[in-house]
Amino acid sequence: MRLTTCCAAAALLAALAPTARAEELNALIWCDHADPALLEPFEKAHDVKVNTKEYEGTAAGLTILEQSRPGDWDVMVIDAVDVHRAVERGLLAPLPATGMATADYFPQVVMAANNSVDGVTYAVTEKFGYNTIAFNKAAVDPADMKSLKTLFSGKYDGRIAVYDYYLPVEGIVGLSQGIATKDLDAAALGRIKAPLFALKSASKQVSDVVASQTALATGEVDVLVGGGEWLTAVLHAENPDLDWTIPEEGGLLWAQSIAVLKDSKKPELALEFVKYITSPEGQARLATSSCYWGMPANRKAGAQLDADQKAVLRWDEQDDYLARAQLYPVPDAATDAAMQDLWTEMLQN
Repeated sequence: MRLTTCCAAAALLAALAPTARAEELNALIWCDHADPALLEPFEKAHDVKVNTKEYEGTAAGLTILEQSRPGDWDVMVIDAVDVHRAVERGLLAPLPATGMATADYFPQVVMAANNSVDGVTYAVTEKFGYNTIAFNKAAVDPADMKSLKTLFSGKYDGRIAVYDYYLPVEGIVGLSQGIATKDLDAAALGRIKAPLFALKSASKQVSDVVASQTALATGEVDVLVGGGEWLTAVLHAENPDLDWTIPEEGGLLWAQSIAVLKDSKKPELALEFVKYITSPEGQARLATSSCYWGMPANRKAGAQLDADQKAVLRWDEQDDYLARAQLYPVPDAATDAAMQDLWTEMLQN
């Protein structure tokens, strides 16, 4: 009887005790990381709930951190070209010198110069892609898309949309004039003004991602300047004629990195999340996220992708594409202001 009474009391105490909650990890992310198909394997493996908050643009992410309490966030996704900005503000924790998956990466997207400061690594590239030319191959001759010169030929006037973001599009126009993105300074802007204005005249619209994607998908336009795999891949199942390429003059490479925040209260768990995201499994799931697709930085992710996914991502052409791609312009304050002024003038023209 005493044994029965003790067992009953223990059961009662267990019932009254608060339910144990899984550990939580807070991640400041881009929308592709909110996909349950990406998060659930990590959550199950570590008995953790990953809380995410989406943001767009590095400035918005930095503002969120400034308005948060230390320790509110554990992990951050950030443009690779902006990692130094976050380090300068003392926001990121150093990552271990070993144990990262970068030995398995496409060499061009390791981007040590961007992800490290004074020999210390603060972030690791997780996904990349291109701002280039997207098009409907049912209405456009794919051979025409091999050169940026086609945009100014008049053949597709009124059938072109331009992605409304000054940095990649001015970079693409610069490439059409033989100007490398690293050389796109205030002096070089004078050389791209006329072709930029000509592109605007040839276009039907200059619009944001959603509007330009919709225009391409519905046939309002047949060519999208600034598009790429990130824009057409999610529509491929519905319309396999939507395609993209990198012209012979090149395209712009975008890359996103992931980092552990310095004030994280769970740095070990945050590091495990970074390791998962950069693992072949995590990379394949991130590359084909429901929000937008992109190229996995880790070559071994190819073993996790099926043939259709590889075809959409142009997996077998990446070595050639990377050889012709250039990083986003990283202008100083004066050049950035001049680029924005030129863009505004173009929009009003």
